[in-house]
Amino acid sequence: MHLGKTHPDDKKPHGWLRWADNVADRPWTAAIASLLVLFVLALPIFQLELGQNDISALPKDSTSREAFEGMDDGFGPGAYGPLLIASEFSSPEEAKQVLPGLQKAIGGTDDVAAVSEPSLDKAGTVAVFTVISKSEPWKDETVELVESLRDEVIPAALEGTKASSYVGGQTAGYIDLATKIADKLPLMIAIVVALSFIVLLVAFRSLLVPIKAAACNLISVAAAYGVVTAVFQLGWGVELIGLDHSIPIVSFVPLLMFAILFGLSMDYEVFLLTQMKEHFKETGDARAAVVQGLANTGRVITSAAAIMVCVFTSFVLVEDPVVKEFGIGLAVAIAIDATLVRCLLVPAVMTLLGERAWWLPRWLDRILPHISIEGEEYFARLDAEKATAATAGSD
Repeated sequence: MHLGKTHPDDKKPHGWLRWADNVADRPWTAAIASLLVLFVLALPIFQLELGQNDISALPKDSTSREAFEGMDDGFGPGAYGPLLIASEFSSPEEAKQVLPGLQKAIGGTDDVAAVSEPSLDKAGTVAVFTVISKSEPWKDETVELVESLRDEVIPAALEGTKASSYVGGQTAGYIDLATKIADKLPLMIAIVVALSFIVLLVAFRSLLVPIKAAACNLISVAAAYGVVTAVFQLGWGVELIGLDHSIPIVSFVPLLMFAILFGLSMDYEVFLLTQMKEHFKETGDARAAVVQGLANTGRVITSAAAIMVCVFTSFVLVEDPVVKEFGIGLAVAIAIDATLVRCLLVPAVMTLLGERAWWLPRWLDRILPHISIEGEEYFARLDAEKATAATAGSD
C-alpha cells in the first residue's frame, strides 16, 4: 500500500509521504546507500590526532599572526611555545653539581634547538629554565620530545641523585590535556550511550529501538568527526573557510562536539520514534507506522536542522580557527543527521525490523517503570476517571 497516493487532503505533506513510501519499499537499498555514504565520510577519523590551537592559522594581518611570524623568522618555529623545565634539589650544592649535566643532556636531545640559562630561587634549591624545540608546538615531533624528556632523558640525567625535574609550560600542558581527553573520551561516550539507552528503553518499552538509536547516533557523530579531520587536519578545502593551511584538531573540540551532537540527534530521534510508536499502537501496521511517522516529522526535522546548519555555518566567518572547527563540525553533523540518518537510515532500519522493533521481553516489561513521553497515559486515565464519574452521576 502506497500511502502517498491515498491522501488528497492538501494539509498532508505529500512529498514526505512519497519519500517515506519509497524508503519503505526499498529498505535495503536505502540502508546500504546511507551507510556507504556515512562510512566514506567517517574514513578520515582514523587519522584524527588531537592537538592545540595554532596561531599561524589566524589571518595574516592580525597582530598575533605578525608576532608569530616574527618569532618564527628570528628564533625558529618552537620559540612561541617553549617548554618549562622546573627542578628541585636537596641542597644548593646538589643543584650546582647536577644542573649543568641536566642542561647538557636536555640540550643534546633530538629536536631541541636551544636551552636557556637557569634561574635559581633564593635558597638555591629550585631552578627553572626553558627549552626551545626545532618544531612547532603542535607537531608530532614536539609531542615526542616532551615524552622523551619525561621518560628517558631527565630520569637518566638525575639517576643516583635526590633531585626531581618536571616538564611543564603551555605546550606541555596542551599535550597533557590532549592525552587526558583522548584517554577519557571513550569512557565518556560509553556513559552517554548507556544512559541514553536506558532512557529510550523506559520511554519506548523496546529493546531494539534504543540499540538502533545509539548505533545511528554514533555513526552520525563519526561521520562528522571524519569531515572535521579531512577539512582541518588534512587540509581539504581549508582555503574556502579562510585558512592558509591545515591545522590540528584542538583537543576539546571532539569532546564538546559529541556532547552537543548526541543531544541534538537524540532529540530528533525521540521526535521521530514517538510518531512511529503512536501510529503503530493505533494501527498495528509496522510499515504504515514508519511511513506516517516520517511523513509527519520530516518537514519539522529538516526545517529545524536547516536553521541550525545556517547558524553554525556562520561560525566560519569568525577568525578564530577553533570557532571554525566547531562551526564546520556542528553544521555538517546536523545536516548529515537530519538527512542521511533521520530521513533515510532510521526509517529503512525500522522497516526492516518491522514489528520486532517494538519487542520487549516480558520479564523486562514487568520491572520497567511506566512513563509516557507525551503524557498520553495520564490523559487516558483522566478521561477514564471522568467517564466513570459521569456514569456514576447519571445513575
